[in-house]
Amino acid sequence: MKTFYPHLKLWLLLAALTSAPVQAVQLVVWDPQLQTKLGYGEVSGGKLTLQLVPDYSGPVVALFSRDATEKNSYPGLMPRYSGQLRAGALSLEDGGSLLTLSKFLSGFKLTPSIQNSVRTFSLPGLKTAPSSTQPNSTSPNPTPPNPTPPSK
Repeated sequence: MKTFYPHLKLWLLLAALTSAPVQAVQLVVWDPQLQTKLGYGEVSGGKLTLQLVPDYSGPVVALFSRDATEKNSYPGLMPRYSGQLRAGALSLEDGGSLLTLSKFLSGFKLTPSIQNSVRTFSLPGLKTAPSSTQPNSTSPNPTPPNPTPPSK
């Protein structure tokens, strides 16, 4: 009978862990036209783990989403914020001021964990961000980078 109690404790612990609410809050960072995905993150245990592209600088739109179980959590969190992404650092506008991500999230008792990604995220059919290594495709007669001299 003594071996039953340790197993009972384990089952009760597992039941308590699985019945705890899951914080399904997600953040997706897009370019202003909502065509290129520049970052993605999820909230887990009071921490927002976020992947951002490091080589983009400019305006962004940050979209927060919550599942039905989390719609009452984080009061005051709006679904959409404008902001800036510069060299992998995200700032969001709140109340007319541009706040660093750490300062913005502190109002919701969250801390950020940023992981810079080496590639942009895109969905099929959406345009991708131009790369600095691609030739200018808008030129009507592009010049090859190393033209060969005419033969004699």
